[in-house]
Amino acid sequence: MKKRPKPKLAVWKFASCDGCQLSLLDCEEELLAVVGEVEIANFPEASRAVVKGPYDLSLVEGSITTPHDAERIHQVRRMSTSLISIGACATAGGIQSLRNFKNVQDFTALVYPSPQYIDTLKKSTPIADHVFVDFELRGCPINKYQLLEVISAYLNNRKPNIPNYSVCMECKRQGNVCVMVAHGIPCMGPVTQAGCNALCPSYQRGCFACFGPKESSNTSSLSEWFIQTGMKKDDVIRAFRGFNAYAEPFRRESEAYER
Repeated sequence: MKKRPKPKLAVWKFASCDGCQLSLLDCEEELLAVVGEVEIANFPEASRAVVKGPYDLSLVEGSITTPHDAERIHQVRRMSTSLISIGACATAGGIQSLRNFKNVQDFTALVYPSPQYIDTLKKSTPIADHVFVDFELRGCPINKYQLLEVISAYLNNRKPNIPNYSVCMECKRQGNVCVMVAHGIPCMGPVTQAGCNALCPSYQRGCFACFGPKESSNTSSLSEWFIQTGMKKDDVIRAFRGFNAYAEPFRRESEAYER
């Protein structure tokens, strides 16, 4: 009996630091299992070999920041049966989306001696702002085990089992004492999606919202708590303008205090 060909997996990079792509390589032993089930057809971070598309599954890292990338993401979408955006850059515009709150031309004039040669968009935007995305995997960087779960889910035609509750749930499971209640440390955990196993609170530090806003996050309540405990408005704005600054709930809350 003739064997069915392995599904083709492609990994694409746009404006990003490559950290989420490296999360796949960091899977080590688990990566061997992935390689056994799929053909890694296009992954420049891992191999120069490129197999021509179309591709069954595409993983896209990075945000759209240039006119060229705005065109290229449509090409990727056309040749991909399923497209999954991975990481804060691809799902929320990334740290580079801080430019969205200012005039990007002011930055290029300050940084580059010949800014007229810089061809960039006014905003850094997530992949879903340009093409249809089958699933968004959050994180800066992503959780490698969540990545394996998503790949497995799409290979087996099922819904990925990714939590949508807050980091506070992970804190409880770790047995952590709440850093906000016990120590008055500002923490974004109540409005942030789980995925890091409460890494920062486990070391007595507030959450930095690496995994973006949780489902139905009550950002206004948290920001009011920040103010009541003595935070200045500028610090509240900074708290919401991290890796996921342009995610809608965080953007809306930071702009409310900016006004």
